Amino acid sequence: MYDLIFFLVLLLLGYVFGQRAEKSHFRSIIEREKQLRDILVFSERRIPDEDKLDGTLVCGSVVISVDFFKRFVAGLRSLVGGRVSAYESLLERARREAILRMKEEALRSGAKSVWNIRLETASIYKGAQQSIGAVEVLAYGTAVKPR
Repeated sequence: MYDLIFFLVLLLLGYVFGQRAEKSHFRSIIEREKQLRDILVFSERRIPDEDKLDGTLVCGSVVISVDFFKRFVAGLRSLVGGRVSAYESLLERARREAILRMKEEALRSGAKSVWNIRLETASIYKGAQQSIGAVEVLAYGTAVKPR
């Protein structure tokens, strides 16, 4: 009986603190996206007026771990199938954070845009049951500025 109570308490704590951390991170992301909205990103390979611009590689990387509640919910979802929205929000946060870090590096280099942007995603840790423990997202591209 105590094991069940302990498990439910851990589940509740994981939910409360996980939601709190996620909401705080999303607020931070939204604020920084507003600040960096002038740095434009394009997936286009060809840079217009390439001969008049200097380009440099910029990247942004982030690793975000899965909290206990998300892991539990994902495990339940795997029994019945369907979308795992807990992991979708995790990937969205990671993707947006990686792009922001890439934009910050571009800003430090004096660039106004990033071209040929690419995203790479990897699972960093797999536990004993091959469950995802953390996800890494890498965003990279060519930051350009006038010569």
